Amino acid sequence: MAEKLKKIWRSLGPGFVTGASDDDPSGVMTYAIAGARFGNLTLWTMLYILPLMVAVQEMSARIGISSSCGLAGNIKKYYSKSVLFFIAILIIVSNTFNIGADVFGMASAVELLTPGSTKSLSWIMVLLILLLVVVLPYKKIVFIFKMLAISLFAYMVAGFLVIDNWQDILKKLLIPHFSLTKDYFVILVAIIGTTISPYLAFWQASEEAEEKKLEQPGKKVFICRYREVPEEELSRIKIDTRIGMFFSNLIGFFIIALMSAVLFSAGIKDVETVKDAAEALRPLAGEYAYILFSVGLISAGLLTIPILAGSSAYVLAEMFNWKGSLDQPFRKAKQFYGVIIASAFIGMAIPYTGITAVQALFWTALIHGIVAPFLIAIVIHMANNKSIVGPNVNNRSSNVWGFITLGILIVSLAVIFTTEIPVHKGAAFIFNQIF
Repeated sequence: MAEKLKKIWRSLGPGFVTGASDDDPSGVMTYAIAGARFGNLTLWTMLYILPLMVAVQEMSARIGISSSCGLAGNIKKYYSKSVLFFIAILIIVSNTFNIGADVFGMASAVELLTPGSTKSLSWIMVLLILLLVVVLPYKKIVFIFKMLAISLFAYMVAGFLVIDNWQDILKKLLIPHFSLTKDYFVILVAIIGTTISPYLAFWQASEEAEEKKLEQPGKKVFICRYREVPEEELSRIKIDTRIGMFFSNLIGFFIIALMSAVLFSAGIKDVETVKDAAEALRPLAGEYAYILFSVGLISAGLLTIPILAGSSAYVLAEMFNWKGSLDQPFRKAKQFYGVIIASAFIGMAIPYTGITAVQALFWTALIHGIVAPFLIAIVIHMANNKSIVGPNVNNRSSNVWGFITLGILIVSLAVIFTTEIPVHKGAAFIFNQIF
């Protein structure tokens, strides 16, 4: 049994890490707000969004491993430059805003456990993250990512400590329930936006390509061109991705259920900051739940920030033909690591310019909403392009789920721009309650 578990652990890679990174601090707090404000009414989203996430990430993974190239490289080769620059700019800008918001959210959680200056703690953590990413080789970085992902089980432990209404939870999970209010619909859009984030597709495709190159060190690899992929590799990708996406939504499920059981049940519906969410847990759920929530938020930030910065670096490296790999030392990939460092520092600088973490998260969601439909459409097209994936094109099921995802994202985008709720009020409702 132990040997079987070790084998499964070793087989987990980009899919598992990508899924865990989806539960970043902004995602954690969006789920927390949903649970506190609407109780268990949004639990069903974690179940019904799952096949959509799996479809998109499996397509991205097949593109990466089949072509030994990330999404940006394939877009550059097979599509117009205007499409590449449009998507690249949006991804990089949204990632940078996301980094700034996530760092300050994570620092707020650290401050709950170790009193100090939030800004000082933010700089210390960013410098530590950058040091580890620049100094350590790829395999060790992946190991650290996997361990950080495991630490997100803290939310499950916290949930089991306090949740007792499992019958209602299972009912709300299986049967979609709606509140016919504008606030509820806006939070649904927020959940979709934070769960299906464009940077996840870029990161997983690039990491699958990275893994493929590392399998054959010293051998010339033809970039952005189909290379034969063994059937067992395709099976590994499916299992890895499905476990990763299931893990992501399982954590989201427990965060919503935890906040519903503790805050919603106590009539505490307004969560304005990270501190509010954690502090509200202490008297109602106990010291352990409070600590576990804070630790989970810190782990989420440590995992996600390098992935956000890394996905931007992969995009630019593929655009400009730079040498770029997390397995290469700094001296051989200065431009690649330079983007990672610059992304983190620019993200850190955002709050000092007067742009708050609240505004950063809101504009990140808008940018994600703009870029996601374009990206998903291109991913579907690439996953059906034999020049990129060879015979490993989408089956009918993958295409159906892909187009359903595309349709939902288009509707969500239309809601963002056409809803009667003014933009600043929408921001105040969702994101003013995050940090």
